[in-house]
Amino acid sequence: MSVEPLSLALLALLLGAIALDLLIGDPRWLPHPVVAMGRLIEVLERRWNHGSPRARRCKGFLLTGCVVALVYALAWSGLALLAWLHPWLGRIGELLLLASALAIKGLRDAAFAVADPLVKGDLAGARRAVAMIVGRDTDTLDEAGVTRATVETVAENTVDGITAPLFWALLGGAPLALAYKAVNTLDSMVGHRSERYADFGYASARLDDLANWVPARLTALSMWLAALALPRARWQGVRRQRALAGTWREAPGHPSPNAGWPEAMMAYLLGVQLGGTNTYGGRVSERVRLGEPHEPLRVVHIERAVRHMHGAWAVFFLLMASVAGVRSAWA
Repeated sequence: MSVEPLSLALLALLLGAIALDLLIGDPRWLPHPVVAMGRLIEVLERRWNHGSPRARRCKGFLLTGCVVALVYALAWSGLALLAWLHPWLGRIGELLLLASALAIKGLRDAAFAVADPLVKGDLAGARRAVAMIVGRDTDTLDEAGVTRATVETVAENTVDGITAPLFWALLGGAPLALAYKAVNTLDSMVGHRSERYADFGYASARLDDLANWVPARLTALSMWLAALALPRARWQGVRRQRALAGTWREAPGHPSPNAGWPEAMMAYLLGVQLGGTNTYGGRVSERVRLGEPHEPLRVVHIERAVRHMHGAWAVFFLLMASVAGVRSAWA
């Protein structure tokens, strides 16, 4: 059974999970819960995504409820069984599930897989690498476009892949962290604004918005707080002062109610401008511009974005740990 929410024991397990994720990430040879979630969603989508728009929307709610509830129940019951066999088996099982919910190393590696060919002047290789992590068309992107796509992905996925799983894990252990991953997987697979998924994926998209609402805003704040510890040149100090107000002003203009917060903060801290024109399947999409273009986007900003990503999750964890410590002291 999962340990008590917001407890020191859970904090210790999460520290171990973070260390494990940083060390090995998600090896391809190791079965991953998200892969199983994806296969289940594929099967149910093929069977249920038909009928009238109203029927599709109703079945979309059913899909979301069934998948999230099933993932939570399987994680909880599995941990309860392991704990019944031996308490340490329960702890080890929870440690492994928590580590599987995190993607710190994976996000870092994906970003550097784009940066490495860019540094070598291999723009075609960088385009292929960035196409693995973004949905936009990448065939015609220049260095600035590839860099922007990568930085935006690092910023957004700091929430989806790190801080939001930590947030829900601290509130409900591994079962709730895995339930969050189910919500996130549902959104990535069926939460698109397309003819096929507009109705069927409505519930998944809205639940993902709700699940990320608090973590996204706390992540932007954590990213800003972490930046205070970086070397403080005069121009950086001015940039940090403008970052909070600029993020508050510009983030709501993003098409996503949550992605704009870490992206805007990242843009201001890097001194670049994110957003602008993207193409998806040949269709042009104009996004709100975030930040101020003090510098042209270059490959060096990918490395800096990864640094801000690490700072954000570290401060986020410390903030949540402080809440757990206060709760424990008053218990």
